[in-house]
Amino acid sequence: MNLAKLDLNLVLALRALLEERNVTRAGARIGLSQPATSAALARLRRHFDDDLLARDGNRYVLTPLGTALLERTATACDLLERVFSSQASFDPAVESREFTLLASDYAVAVFGTELARVVHEEAPEIRLRFQQVGPGIVEAAGPLLSSVDGLLMPHGVISGYPTVELYRDRWVCVVATGHPEVGDFLTMDDLGRLPWAIYQQPYDAPAAKQLGLLGIDAKVEVSVESFQLLPFLVAGTRRVALVQERMAERLARLADVRILPCPFDAVPVHEALWWHPVHTQDSAHVWLRETAARVGETLGAGH
Repeated sequence: MNLAKLDLNLVLALRALLEERNVTRAGARIGLSQPATSAALARLRRHFDDDLLARDGNRYVLTPLGTALLERTATACDLLERVFSSQASFDPAVESREFTLLASDYAVAVFGTELARVVHEEAPEIRLRFQQVGPGIVEAAGPLLSSVDGLLMPHGVISGYPTVELYRDRWVCVVATGHPEVGDFLTMDDLGRLPWAIYQQPYDAPAAKQLGLLGIDAKVEVSVESFQLLPFLVAGTRRVALVQERMAERLARLADVRILPCPFDAVPVHEALWWHPVHTQDSAHVWLRETAARVGETLGAGH
């Protein structure tokens, strides 16, 4: 495909038509008259050799190709918007901008809170939006990264994208303070015998996968999409959970649990900030990454 021969305005028209499924509404959304929008639809149909929108009674529905293009077109528009909103210079003291970061609740609690504090002090008009990482990050890292400003994720989940190192953490085991069957240490037999509370997204908890490799068939009683909830699901029960040490230290007193070393050599957490290459030269992103690295160094020095 020769992009020089393609009218990129058609990308905006395509997104509006696929999302609105109505020529009049699509035209109003992008500032085109109904005839101009109809002409754009005709050009798109010729280009793709597909109707894209097919009449079903008194409404339009997407063809199979139109359905496939729906998400891709939204991603393309988001990426184009980010490309053309890039800045040659960026002054955090006066600029107004929002950065969106994908992150687990653990990353927000341990790193995001400190990043937000620094941003609050140094860049009062900058807004941070943290969004939960979904399972799609493994299969569709490129499209997801192109639609946000960064991803807080340990090494070992994705690869092939630029990254800045933040800090390290380690896994610990958490049990109830008054657990009647556990002394000062846990054994591998304990891990196979006791019931578990686990984090539901295995891509962000590789230490849990190690249990299976070590021959431990964890008896899962509770699973949850939040690391912060694990200590509370352990308190007052016979359960055990794997939690990052930094998180466990923050919640131990609130949840009435004890922190114990893992009885196996758990894969450490090596947290990093990942981003799409389209952001690499953007001065605003350079500032964000430098600030994140500085905050990460502070966390590393204090632990």
